[in-house]
Amino acid sequence: MNEIKCPECGKVFKVDESGFANIVKQVRDKEFEKAIHEHETLLEADKEKAIRLAEVNTKSAMQAEIVKKNAEIAELKARIEKKDDTAKLVEANMKNALQAEVAKKDAELAALKARMQGQNTEKQLAVSEAVKKIEKERDELASELKSKDAEKQLLEVTLKDRYAAELKTKDEVIAYYKDMKAKLSTKMVGETLEQHCETQFNQIRATAFPSAYFEKDNDAKTGSKGDYIYRELDSEGNEIISIMFEMKNESDETATKKRNEDFLKELDKDRNEKSCEYAVLVSLLEADSELYNSGIVDTSYRYPKMYVIRPQFFIPMITVLRNAALNSLKYKSELALVRSQNIDITNFEEDLKTFKAGFARNYELASRRFMTAIDEIDKTIDHLKKTKEALLSSDNNLRLANSKAEDLTIKRLTRGNITMTAKFAELKE
Repeated sequence: MNEIKCPECGKVFKVDESGFANIVKQVRDKEFEKAIHEHETLLEADKEKAIRLAEVNTKSAMQAEIVKKNAEIAELKARIEKKDDTAKLVEANMKNALQAEVAKKDAELAALKARMQGQNTEKQLAVSEAVKKIEKERDELASELKSKDAEKQLLEVTLKDRYAAELKTKDEVIAYYKDMKAKLSTKMVGETLEQHCETQFNQIRATAFPSAYFEKDNDAKTGSKGDYIYRELDSEGNEIISIMFEMKNESDETATKKRNEDFLKELDKDRNEKSCEYAVLVSLLEADSELYNSGIVDTSYRYPKMYVIRPQFFIPMITVLRNAALNSLKYKSELALVRSQNIDITNFEEDLKTFKAGFARNYELASRRFMTAIDEIDKTIDHLKKTKEALLSSDNNLRLANSKAEDLTIKRLTRGNITMTAKFAELKE
């Protein structure tokens, strides 16, 4: 027997071994369930942290890419402005040099003319020839200057056209990256969103997801189905992660514009019916929404483990969820082991209860038969008592009869009987 003291009233009472073991088991099971609950809470917190970190990293990467492209555009514009300044400087230097040369020749010509006026004819002829020579040189310099101007203008036009083309290309790249927030690239023209996502996945399936299952959901037994199901198992057949995907393209809708929230309830229903852990809506709806264009949108406040993404986050979303699941796989295995142990304990308790119930039934049947046998013995004892009393009564009668027989004499028999007295008297004679 074990003594237990009540913490409230201080009363001490005794319990047998089975009762004490039952109380200990209740306390141990309560602590065990508490530990499992805390463990699951930590796992959920780790998953949420990993998803938030992935969102931040994805946003940072996109912003860094845009900043990089803006820096390239600024650098290109600076280079264009620098080259324009260089061309203008060269042009100014050439003009200044030619103008200085022309001015020098004009000065020499004026000096010769002044000298020619005061000299003789011979000197005038020499001066005239010198003047012609200088004028010829001046005309050649002027022609060369015109040629240089034409070359400069041609070079300037060529540079402007080339850098204008490069600037246009950079603007198109910037517009492309900005448009990626809301829509996919122009190669999606004529291609559905489902085909695009499937193509993206198949391009890296062999290297990134060799053991994953990613196929269309063709099971409509329950009345509805999603678009694609992603599942991945480990080497022991334990599920690592499962995702139900739904793709919605703006071009697939009618003139009445739909919202992303219109499809969340049905997606959650499909996820539960197909036993998937996560649900992801890949959508091009609400193209101007800053919320959905900013990155991965967590809608777990409406439906558990559900996200809305743009197509460019399709592969990153799978990677983030898969890495988080791989990190928690060890804890899942431990939790599965603990649950299996709990099942074993439950089965043992059920077997013990079955044994106790069978033993109690057999004990009850045996007890009933034992009491029946006791009753029969009591009845037999009563019967024997009656027989004993009857025998004792018969013995008393026999004793009385024997006493009477012993007291019987011929004298008593013949008393009052004259005939018998005479006969016995004769016999004696």
